[in-house]
Amino acid sequence: MSQDAIVNLVEQQEWLQPVQEAGEKFVKAAFSAAGEAGQPIKNALHGVWLKHPLHAAITDIPVGSWTAAAVLDILEARGNDEYAAGADAAVAIGLVGAAGSALSGLTDWSDTYGKTQRVGALHGLLNLGAAILYGTSYALRKSGNRGAGRALGFAGFATVLASAYLGGALSYEQRVGVNHAPDADEELPQDFVDICAESDLAEGTPKRAEANGKPVLLVRKGQEILALAETCSHAGGPLSEGKIEGDTVVCPWHGSRFCLRDGSVIDGPATIPQPALEVETRDGRVRVRARKG
Repeated sequence: MSQDAIVNLVEQQEWLQPVQEAGEKFVKAAFSAAGEAGQPIKNALHGVWLKHPLHAAITDIPVGSWTAAAVLDILEARGNDEYAAGADAAVAIGLVGAAGSALSGLTDWSDTYGKTQRVGALHGLLNLGAAILYGTSYALRKSGNRGAGRALGFAGFATVLASAYLGGALSYEQRVGVNHAPDADEELPQDFVDICAESDLAEGTPKRAEANGKPVLLVRKGQEILALAETCSHAGGPLSEGKIEGDTVVCPWHGSRFCLRDGSVIDGPATIPQPALEVETRDGRVRVRARKG
């Protein structure tokens, strides 16, 4: 069965709809209940400080640890008892990493939608199942029932591999967590190009224009005209339809907030800055190019 067929099959699983709805509601309610601390915590879990999704980095801990545990379990099963302590330690480290992976993954997942959210829901359920299997495995190992502990560990590892398969589909096929904004060096104009009349810009009102076929967000702030790539780096939302708040723009799709002056991320779920453009006016026309350096 091809990857597309597997993912399509998951997308058709209507029984996941209540899981999606309840899960999204729970995550968003949790951040809301945290009050003013909710947004900074959410930003941290998205990976705003890292400038790319935290989840992608932290998943290496449980996957790597449990892979090591599987190898050590095989060696122990062949009569090499000296590998038992290492296997147990790897299982425990993986469980700790899985907690961080779950928190960051749920945070990212809550800002997806539709079929992508459905695939992510099953991905999360598989990860939960793997964690339960490994938690039980660890308890059995420590109680002296090492054979059963290893058996559950292998079951957990198979579950992790299935989950990782869906995680790859989310990233590489459905483009969750990847940059949707244009590349400043290759897709935005390197020399000034004319994009609109200066008279078209109203104070504090976002306007969409195009530079070499790429959408650009323009905002007049007093005597300044500020410009960013218009396609949100998080999921491709149209920033020109967003809300201007001070020197920031808020994406209308998922609430990512960017600084209009340099494109830096103020609030997630976006983690990758928006490309900012240089602006000049000449003979009543607005011209832009990608920023240099």
